Amino acid sequence: MKAIRPQSATAEPLRHDIRLLGRLLGQVIQACEGERVYDTIETLRRTAVRFRREGNEADGKLLEQRVKRLRGNDPNSVARAFSYFLHLSNIAEDRDQNRAQRMRALADDTPARGSLREAVALLKEQGVGTARIRRLLAEARVVPVLTAHPTEVQRKSTLDVHREISTLLLQREGPLTAEEIADLDLALLGRVATLWQTRMLRYTRLTVADEIENALSYYRSTFLNVIPRVYGELSRLLGRDSAKPFAAPPAPLEPFLRMGSWIGGDRDGNPNVDASTLELALLRQATVLFEYYLQEVHALGAELSITTLLIDADPALQALADSGGDNSPHRRDEPYRRALVGIYARLAATAQQLTGRDLARRVTHPAPAYGAPQELAQDLAIIAASLSAHHAAPIARLRLTGLQQAVEVFGFHLATVDLRQSSDVHERVLTELFKRAGAQHDGKPVDYARLDEDARVALLRAELALARPLVSPWLTYSEETTRELAVLRAAAAGRARYGKLAVQQTIVSHTETLSDLLEVLVLQKETGLIVDPEPGASIASGDGLMVVPLFETIPDLQRGPEIMAAWLDLPEVRQRVKQAQDGTQEVMLGYSDSNKDGGFLTSNWALYQAERALVDVFSARGVRLRLFHGRGGSVGRGGGSSFDAILAQPPGTVAGQLRLTEQGEVIQSKYKDAEVGRWHLELLVAATLESTLAPRAAATSAEDAHMAHYGPAMSFMSDTAQRSYRGLVYDTPGFAEYFFAATPISEIAGLNIGSRPASRKQGQRIDDLRAIPWGFSWAQCRLMLTGWYGMGSAIEAYLETGAAGAPRSRRARLAQLREMAREWPAFRTLLSNMEMVLAKSDLSIAARYAQLVPNRALRNRIFGQISAEHGRTIAMLRLLTQRELLADNPALLASLRERFAYIDPLNYLQIELIRRYRSAQRDGDGEPDKRVRSAIHLTINGIAAGLRNSG
Repeated sequence: MKAIRPQSATAEPLRHDIRLLGRLLGQVIQACEGERVYDTIETLRRTAVRFRREGNEADGKLLEQRVKRLRGNDPNSVARAFSYFLHLSNIAEDRDQNRAQRMRALADDTPARGSLREAVALLKEQGVGTARIRRLLAEARVVPVLTAHPTEVQRKSTLDVHREISTLLLQREGPLTAEEIADLDLALLGRVATLWQTRMLRYTRLTVADEIENALSYYRSTFLNVIPRVYGELSRLLGRDSAKPFAAPPAPLEPFLRMGSWIGGDRDGNPNVDASTLELALLRQATVLFEYYLQEVHALGAELSITTLLIDADPALQALADSGGDNSPHRRDEPYRRALVGIYARLAATAQQLTGRDLARRVTHPAPAYGAPQELAQDLAIIAASLSAHHAAPIARLRLTGLQQAVEVFGFHLATVDLRQSSDVHERVLTELFKRAGAQHDGKPVDYARLDEDARVALLRAELALARPLVSPWLTYSEETTRELAVLRAAAAGRARYGKLAVQQTIVSHTETLSDLLEVLVLQKETGLIVDPEPGASIASGDGLMVVPLFETIPDLQRGPEIMAAWLDLPEVRQRVKQAQDGTQEVMLGYSDSNKDGGFLTSNWALYQAERALVDVFSARGVRLRLFHGRGGSVGRGGGSSFDAILAQPPGTVAGQLRLTEQGEVIQSKYKDAEVGRWHLELLVAATLESTLAPRAAATSAEDAHMAHYGPAMSFMSDTAQRSYRGLVYDTPGFAEYFFAATPISEIAGLNIGSRPASRKQGQRIDDLRAIPWGFSWAQCRLMLTGWYGMGSAIEAYLETGAAGAPRSRRARLAQLREMAREWPAFRTLLSNMEMVLAKSDLSIAARYAQLVPNRALRNRIFGQISAEHGRTIAMLRLLTQRELLADNPALLASLRERFAYIDPLNYLQIELIRRYRSAQRDGDGEPDKRVRSAIHLTINGIAAGLRNSG
């Protein structure tokens, strides 16, 4: 199969890799499927490429006709061919990103924007010294949180082959003989053949256990190895590591960069998550971690062959060796190995104790388990100190320093698992508990569900002050209540087993009132999570899980600051925040639901205003704010550049504290390759440092000026955009019917890509549909409506009528908006993300999807409305930027255009297959052809791979 041809003159290595992989894929298709199928695929490819390059509508019609003629198994072969070519192109692009970064480093050129080196250098130029950076890191928290939201359509088996192909491409870059090149090309051919002969789709829906294992594969390939390297790089940049090769390596940095997970604990709308999945998640995480520790200690034992016949060792090291239980005469003079034998035995015993499994690779003698990670860290520190004291510091740097940092970061838990549940579930559980307990308030039996907000708050606070239990072990509760109590008890047990970092937060979805947060405190009290309050203090102030509100819809975001002010003003909560939470309170902001609720511009503006208001609320109360950004892959769900998004946050909202979700196909895009993963982690840390430590006074002053000058314009445009968006989605008769017909939402719901249902309820209501498949569906039909709709109307209305206090003339208002696009990071990033989305959209393809709507009048009316807004938005964006889409990034534009030639056939094929499948369902002529359904799902996979950030 021939390849995408990158246009840039500097893209020759990428061009070569893509051509190579495309040629190998073509050979595999010819061998496996035969010349006829290969010729069919090539004919479609050439037609699509010609159509994209020349724009001749006749080629578009020809492509459509040729797709319609595909029969039998040919649609599946075509879908697989284009999908796998896009997979291979992604691998080559990731490899090229690594290559470019390495070339820049070799040239000792200006450090890349977003790198740690650039961030530290920039801060130094601004007068921020390394001591201040180190002080920040001691209190900072940067946490990517992996979630299992269903937009990852690739199987783990496929991703494993991707990694192997990437490794072979890397090996192919060095000076090689002709024989070596031939061997590597043969190995690549074998991997591509494996890819072709591996089933792309899952036969059954993923279980939560599957999702746990998929996530853990990224720890093995990336996080366990890469995160210590990020710490090492930062340590060097901060001058902690001496330039003298035999100087002692520095102690590990404070663990500010950690990993989080929702998988196994996020039960909001997922009936498959319960106490057993939480227990499994914690167990499997610990298992993978101890396998890594045992592997590293075993390797250290092989490396540290140092003999005391040639060099001395510290007394502490000798004592550790003597207590290790290794009495082999062959190692009498090798104290490091003897010490490591003891450490290995203790680790094996710890793994057995915590996981119930024998994870040791070799026979060990009986040894006491480690009581905590700090004990393991102390033993490793003894080895490091002895090596450094006796001219072996370079040996310590080989493996030991990375392992020491890993122990600091990962402990015995690997990643913190968050709990998440909807507030309405908590309300139902407490309603039942109060009723079954015969509880009374103000002398009357409690019917919690009927109480107003003030009465609920009073009742919950009174309950928290009582030591007696509300839950009885002798009563039987409903299935829902039993499940919820079991999950919380499992969290308490997990913390006792693996350490408190194993489970730290419980997130309350749909937080709308103060009582939504207090309810969770009561449930923690009843399940043993809150323990050990100070004498005389409310039990609510004791240790337990941090209660984290999730503000999702536009009204919730607007109420959020008021709710947090009331929460922090409660004496028992203030005491809890101060003593049990180290003066920090986390707040989660939902990008997906706010977008689905109010549209792209209104969601972003509501989030921005909520963040500013939250900073004021927390500053006034002396509490550290940690924002948790519920971002997705698509721009409509907070996607786009994480680096730019962090720097565009209002001043004071980062302050060294940042958590954000990584979900769907974004996880594999960012982290399946170790070097790409390291770069993305660097971006997060660098943006956090820069956003936090850049001169605050100037940033705050500039932001205040921006809000005063630009805020009214943004508010006016937000209101207009929301009316436009909601007018389409929620107020237009027949819109739901249009959406379910003109997008592959029904087919996506049947794709086995996650354990969570696509909709909260049966039926076809936009309100019940989850935000993730909502956005994913619009991406599949190339409209990406969630990333732009309403913006055109908003900008146009502001230019034509203005807002209170706006410049009087249209010309002056246009000048103001252009100034906003240049000077205000928040607006600049908003437009940049929207521009990328519009560049990936294609109205002509979307129009073909609209033909799937049987009702012609409905189709014409709604698509006409969407089409008009699309044209209006592009026109307004051109007016503000004074250029065509992506004209300032010709390399990206050229790459996208070439890539579209391989996505377009998948769209045409998907439309035709959906038409056939739905027609068979309507006509009732037996069960629709399973090959058609399979081919539809293959096209979904390929389009998602081609667009890369569509979920």
